[in-house]
Amino acid sequence: MTSTREIKNVLVTVEYAENHMARLKEALSPANIIHLSTKDASGIEEALKIADVALLHGDLDDRFLNAPNLRWIHCDHAGLNKSARPEVFEKGIIVTSSAGRSGPVLAEHVMYFSLALTYRFTSFYAAQQAHQWGIPGQNNLRGLYGKTMGILGLGNTGKELALRAKAFNMRVLGYRRSLSEIPEHVDKLFCADRGDTLDELLRESDIVALVLPLSNETHHLIGKRELELMKPSAFLVNLARGAVVDENALLLALREGTIAGAGLDTFSSEPLSADSPLWDAPNTLITPHCTPAVPDRNGRSLEFIRHNIHAYRTGGVMVNQLSERDIYTKG
Repeated sequence: MTSTREIKNVLVTVEYAENHMARLKEALSPANIIHLSTKDASGIEEALKIADVALLHGDLDDRFLNAPNLRWIHCDHAGLNKSARPEVFEKGIIVTSSAGRSGPVLAEHVMYFSLALTYRFTSFYAAQQAHQWGIPGQNNLRGLYGKTMGILGLGNTGKELALRAKAFNMRVLGYRRSLSEIPEHVDKLFCADRGDTLDELLRESDIVALVLPLSNETHHLIGKRELELMKPSAFLVNLARGAVVDENALLLALREGTIAGAGLDTFSSEPLSADSPLWDAPNTLITPHCTPAVPDRNGRSLEFIRHNIHAYRTGGVMVNQLSERDIYTKG
C-alpha cells in the first residue's frame, strides 16, 4: 500500500458531457482543475508547470514526462503501449488507463469476425449480389458450436469473450501472463509465469483471438512458428494491437493456406496504407480499428477515474496501472 497523496492542480483534456464533467469535478474537489483542449499547446505547457495530476484524452509525451510536479497521469483509453516508456518508471510517475470500458463490445467484435469467417459471409454475400443460389462447399461448413476458442489475454475483454464463447457452446482455452485461478467460462488456462507456452492452445483452437496488451513481451508473439502450429482450418482474430502479430509472417500464412483466414482490426501502422497487401489477403476481413461503443463509454471511464482518484488519495490499489512489464520500446 502506498502513502496518501494530495491532489492540488489537475490538467484535464478529456471531453465529457456536462453531467460527467460535474461528477469528475466533484470527485477531484477541492483541487484546482485546468480544463483545456488537446490542441491548446501553449495552455498545456503553462498548466504542466503546476499540475500534479493529468487526465488525458490521449497518450502522454515528453511534455508530461518533463513536467516538474506531475505524479499521476490517466490516459482515457485502453492500450497504454504508446505511453509505456521506461522514463515513466525512472521518474516515478503513476500511469493508468480506462482499459475495460469497452470490453463487452470488443468481445462482440471477436465474435463478429468468428461468425463471419466461419459462415463464409463474404462468399455468400458475393453470391447474393450475383443472384447465385449457394456457393461451392457450403454443405461442408460447420458452425462454432463444439469448436475451440483460444483466447490470448484474459483481462476485461478476454473474460467477456470467454462468456460469449461459452454461450455458443465452445470449448475455451485461455492464456495470460500472470498466475491466477482459472477464470469463469475458461476450460483450461495457460500462464506464461508458470512456464506454459502457447503451443497447445494454438494446436487445438479453431479461433485464436488476440485481446492482450502490446508490450516488449508480446511484440510479434504470433509469428511464423506460431502460425504453423495452428490448424489449417483455424482463424486468427486480432483485436489487440497490430504489432502483436508479425504481419509479414501472417500474410505468407494466409497466401499459402497455413491458416484458413483472419479477422484484423489493428495494424502495425495505422491507418493501413492503401497499397498494403493485407487488403487483398485471402479470406481476410478488415475493420479500421473501430468497434461500436458501449451505451455510456465515457460514464464507464469515469468510474475508473473516480475509483483511482480515491485510491490515489488514500493509498489504495489503483486499477489499470502500468507496470514495468508493460514497457514497450520495440515499436
